[in-house]
Amino acid sequence: MEKKQGISAFEKYLTIWVAICIVVGIAIGQWFPVIPETLSKFEYANVSIPVAVLIWLMIFPMMLKVDFQSVRDVGKRPKGIIITCITNWLIKPFTMFGIAYLFFFVLFKAFIPSELAEDYLAGAVLLGAAPCTAMVFVWSYLTKGNAAYTLVQVAVNDLIILVAFVPVVAFLLGMGGIFIPWNTLIISVFLFVVIPLVAGVITRITVIKKKGMEYFNNVFINKFNNLTIGGLLLMLIILFSFQGETILNNPLHILLIAIPLIIQTVFIFFVAYGWAKWWKLPHDIAAPAGMIGASNFFELAVAVAISLFGLQSGAALATVVGVLVEVPVMLMLVRIANNTREWFKAT
Repeated sequence: MEKKQGISAFEKYLTIWVAICIVVGIAIGQWFPVIPETLSKFEYANVSIPVAVLIWLMIFPMMLKVDFQSVRDVGKRPKGIIITCITNWLIKPFTMFGIAYLFFFVLFKAFIPSELAEDYLAGAVLLGAAPCTAMVFVWSYLTKGNAAYTLVQVAVNDLIILVAFVPVVAFLLGMGGIFIPWNTLIISVFLFVVIPLVAGVITRITVIKKKGMEYFNNVFINKFNNLTIGGLLLMLIILFSFQGETILNNPLHILLIAIPLIIQTVFIFFVAYGWAKWWKLPHDIAAPAGMIGASNFFELAVAVAISLFGLQSGAALATVVGVLVEVPVMLMLVRIANNTREWFKAT
């Protein structure tokens, strides 16, 4: 899929929008507590129904963009896929766990109570085990990446998420002494990956068959832009209406959570990007390989954190901090990738 436009105004200023949502959400929680109290009653199997609907509105359009037929081309140029898969699934979740554990339980021990440290670690693990599936198209475009190859990388990662996300998360949280019921984790992945993925594939095939690929890419997908934006903003407001007390009592924690997430993001980018340079891959494959590992499928991480630990949990807060820092950090990495393009001229 060729992305014809760069980062939108909303995506570029996502950090500002998230900050506004923090303020609005906290204000609602403090001045109109009846709203979160009422919303908390609409739950099924520990899943908030209003939040689930909003998350589906965010994830479904992303799944529409993934063409799994592109997976057939994996064998033609396997090196970039190998780098992506190993970085995302054998390196990133474990380095995220290690870096988060070091900061939350050792370096920031004097500032973060052990109970909250466990929650923040869980949120960081969920981010680390969910590589980006949608925004990477934007990062690929901004670095003049190979759009067709980026599509293959995203499709392969989505397939891996289906089988690897649950065991990786369960294993790492178990290492951190955090018990989670497997059935709840599996249900969360089914709700927020399998259902929108199947719906996206069926919708994609149906629309393309009836109207063609050009209509699908240039008209149909664009119809969901406002739904995605609205779903994200409303979900964040709801989340922060529940998180108000935690944030007001621990305002420094936003910064403390952000530090290891930023370090992890930059580290993973250079792991994949440097590996691609070592393997003499062209820049238009190396840059997206670094971006897909560095960025996160934060919609999935937020959804699973809410399902497992609740709207008021530190885990949910940590995943939202991931949303807060992602865009400015990724734009910095885009600039680095573009400024180091000459490293790859001889490849």
